[in-house]
Amino acid sequence: MAERTLVVDHLKLGYEGLFNASELYNLVAGFFYEKGWDWYEKMNQELVTPTGKQIKLVLEPWKSSSDYYKLTVRIKINMIDVKEVEVEQNGQKLRLHHGVVRITFDGYVMSDRFGKWTSEPLWWFMSYMIEKYFFRTHYEKFETWIKSDIDDLHQKIKTYLNVFKYTYQY
Repeated sequence: MAERTLVVDHLKLGYEGLFNASELYNLVAGFFYEKGWDWYEKMNQELVTPTGKQIKLVLEPWKSSSDYYKLTVRIKINMIDVKEVEVEQNGQKLRLHHGVVRITFDGYVMSDRFGKWTSEPLWWFMSYMIEKYFFRTHYEKFETWIKSDIDDLHQKIKTYLNVFKYTYQY
């Protein structure tokens, strides 16, 4: 069994207002596509209620950064009370969504991603010692890499959500 280390623990982002749900999804997917990550969508649920749609997404993109290490990000996106609204900007009507968006980011570095070094206790002990004392700089490089990518995505989403400063017309 590979060892999975939590590097980024519940980095949160909250927003209430106007947004475009499909553009937000495409922003996240496009970010990982540009960076060369593989895509895995663990959950995509939508529930229609009288107060609006409840949308829940769990995304787990991953990247094999070396033969030994694998980077994984878990993104939980909850959209609460999402309603479709029409907004007028510069004489054009735009169809956007209004609601609450809550996003949580978790980042993991997984060592021994194929599980080759955990079959016997001696091999596990050797891999542990080598990883902790000889290849510590490699681990720190991947740790920095995942922190940087999650921070970049966090900033991109914050920038995107702050773009929509329209007035909501009932």
